[in-house]
Order: sequence, then structure tokens, then C-alpha cells
Amino acid sequence: MINLMYLVFIAMIAMTMSKEVLSAFGYTNEKLVSNNVTTTLKNEAVLNNLQTKASEQPEKYDELYSKAKEVSELSKSFTNYLNELKKVFLQDIDDPTDYETMDQTDMVDAYFFSGDTYTKEGKEFLNNINSYRNQILNIIGENHPLAPSIKKRFDTSPQKVDDGTEEWLNNRYEGFPLISTITNLTAMQMDVKTTESEIYNTLLGGQLESDVSMSNYQTILIPEKSAFFQGENFKGKVVLGRYDNSLVPSEVVVNGRNITTIEDGGAVLEFPAGAVGEREVKGKFVFMENGEPVEIEINDSYAVIPKPNSAVISADKMNVVYRGVANPMTISIPGVPDNKVKASAPGLRPVSGSGKYIMTPGTGREVTIRVSGTLSDGKSVSSSQKFRIKDIPAPLGAVRKETGYVKMPKTTLTKVSVSAELPDFDFDLKLITTGFTIKVPGQSAVVVSGNRMNAQAQKAIAKAKRGDVIAIFDIKSSLSGNTSYKIKNASSVSVEIR
Repeated sequence: MINLMYLVFIAMIAMTMSKEVLSAFGYTNEKLVSNNVTTTLKNEAVLNNLQTKASEQPEKYDELYSKAKEVSELSKSFTNYLNELKKVFLQDIDDPTDYETMDQTDMVDAYFFSGDTYTKEGKEFLNNINSYRNQILNIIGENHPLAPSIKKRFDTSPQKVDDGTEEWLNNRYEGFPLISTITNLTAMQMDVKTTESEIYNTLLGGQLESDVSMSNYQTILIPEKSAFFQGENFKGKVVLGRYDNSLVPSEVVVNGRNITTIEDGGAVLEFPAGAVGEREVKGKFVFMENGEPVEIEINDSYAVIPKPNSAVISADKMNVVYRGVANPMTISIPGVPDNKVKASAPGLRPVSGSGKYIMTPGTGREVTIRVSGTLSDGKSVSSSQKFRIKDIPAPLGAVRKETGYVKMPKTTLTKVSVSAELPDFDFDLKLITTGFTIKVPGQSAVVVSGNRMNAQAQKAIAKAKRGDVIAIFDIKSSLSGNTSYKIKNASSVSVEIR
């Protein structure tokens, strides 16, 4: 009798403990369900972020999003299957929160087991677990760091027990209270959500790790200015920059023009360098980030200097400018844009064209041209050069454009014009004859105004005989366009009458 009472007492304690354990399973299931809801929201946010990035930068994120989407669809399908399974087990339960009444085992046993074998539903349950595991591993690869933990989470191989091994389904579900089965299924859903989250983070983390990997960086030399002069110190810096051929902007604008050629994440520029001087490069890179455009400003400059097309050769003793004429000059400082160069001297003025000037010297025997320029760093450089000033040389007298000793009939001489010529002068000047003197042998000298024989000169020429040599001298002329400059008298011309 005492022994029977002891057994009843032990049974009562066991029943009390069983109810507490059942409630503990129920409360654990509630927490798992709540965690699943939170994790689902987080996973959806990460997947949406990946989708946005794939639409903004498909070269970089499209493949990652495709994998993530495939994982999401597999996980959603398996989670829904587990939900339907829980509904089947709870369909006859009046109050799913009354965990102390959910101690029955026959419903789960009948659903999964048939004697020593599995029912169709039991086999389907195992197949779904194994299929999910294998398909996930196929997506990420067997050598992926997550592969071992995924295999362990969804392992359905025989389990070790004290007297050997036991099939996984029997070990986890046969003879267990209903509430523990429901909790196990919810825990498996949590494993699915955790697997999904880890894969998403690994995909994003792998891309971020690749982005910041030092192997993707190159050195970039950034000089303080675009050109340096001999004797200067080089100033600049070397920085690390990352070239990413998968980073494609949605828009690039440079100096108001859309750039469409993109290589290694950079916009390829090609346009006319422009006029001599400092030229600006302004614009923007536009990238899409989280559905919003992000602009990165382009603000730089480069210098354009005259293109050398000939060697600089000078005769040291030939620095000469001529008085009375417009002497063309080109003045520049190598490496300095023309708009940063200034030249000054008496009679010097700039004209249109790169570094073009005109020098019209005044009095004196020499003139100094002073040149200054502003370098790209704001410093100035200056230089000067002296030039000798020469007058226009005395011209040669000519009749019929012939100089020196000329032969012609006297009838021809009466009709020709007398001119002053500068045959070897570098400037193409036009001289206007203003007067001359003619002397016929045996006749008085005749002073003529203008460039043709007057009546008195023609009369004297008419008295000349064959073989007489007529002298034309004191030939005066003026410079066309500059009558204030006094031209020296031209040399005389001798005309033999034929």
C-alpha cells in the first residue's frame, strides 16, 4: 500500500512537471515566431536594397541580386510549407495558446510514421528539408564559408543515441508532445530566416570587401600645376585611387556636354583643347543611390600653350627694327599662356593673334622690349631684349624699273616714269616719287616735280644726240602711308641714247 501511494505521488509530480515543460515549449515558440517576423522584415529590406542597387549599378550588383532573389524564393516556399504543416497539426486544437493541453503525441506520430516506415507525408517532410538544403548549397557553392553551418542546420542524417543510431525523424518527432513539434517547426523556420540573412550579408559584404580591397587601388600623381619650369621645385602629391570597371554613372556632364563613353568607371574625354590660356573643366558625375541621384562635382583646369611648329634660330647681331615701318613681332614666354604675357616698349602695340605685336620705333638708335608673364602659381617672370633701330636704306633710282646704266631711244625716255626702288629690302614698301633732276649733255639741268618728264625736260631730251649719256639724279620720294618719314634720295640713273 505504501509503495502504491509512492508511485501515485511520483506520477503526480511528473504530471506537474510535464505541464510546466509544455508551457515552456509554448513560450519559446511565441518568441521564435516574434523573432521570425522581425528577421523577415530585415531580410526584405536587405533584398529591396540589393534590388535598388542592381537597377542603379547592374554591372556590380545584378548577379548578386539574382542569387539573393533565388534564395528568397526558396526560403519563402519552404517557410510556407512549414506553416501549412503547423496548421495541419493544430486544426483540432480549440485554443492554440493553451500549451498545457497540447501533450498528445498520436497526431504527429500518425502523420509521419506508419509502423517502422514513414508515411507519404513523413517522406515529403524529409524531402523538403533535404531539397532546401541542397538547393541553397548549389546557389552559394560547396566551398562557401556558410556551407558547413547550413549543412548542420538542415542535417537529416541518423542521430547518435546511447545504444547506436536512430533515424533523424524518429529522433526528433516520434513520441514527442504536439507543442514540442510546433516549436521545432518554428525553430526550423527561424533557421531558414537566419540562413537567408547570412547569405544576403555575405553577398553584400563580399562586394564591399572587393570594393575596398587594396588590390583595386592604383597610385595617382596629382601635380600642383600642369607645367613646371626648369629650376623650379616639383610640387604635388601621390594618392591612391580605385578604378572600378563595374561602377557606371547614370550621367556625366563636362562643360555642358553629356559624356557617354565610360571605361573602368571613368568618363573618356575628347574635345578641342581651345584657345591658348587656362581652360576650365567643369561638370558633374551623377550616380543613383537608394533611388536618389547623387552628384559629384567636376571642377578642374588645364593650360593650353602655343604649339611649337618651328625651331627658334636667331642671329645675335641681327636684332634690328626699322624706323618708319610697322615691324611685325611675335613675343611669348615658353609654358606661359599668351593671355598671361605682357610686353612693353616705345612704339610697341599688340595685334590680333597669339603673341603678335607691331613695333614702330621712334627716335634714337635702340629700343628695349620688356616682357613679363604670370605663372600658374601666381609668380611672375620677366625678361628684356634690346633691338637696334635703323633707318630705311637709300633706294635705287630707276627708269622703267631699270637701275644703274640704261640704254633706250630718246623718244622712249620722254615717256617713261622715274621711280625709287628697294630691291633687297625685307619689307614690301611702296615709294612715291615726288621729284628729280635731269641733265642732258650741252643743256642746262632741269628740275622736274613728280615722276614723269615735264615739257622742259622733254625739250632738253629732244636735243640729245645718239651716244649721249643723260643723268637723272637727286631723285626724291616719300613713303606711302607715312609721309612724315623722310626717305633718303635715291641713287642716280644714267641713260644712253641709242
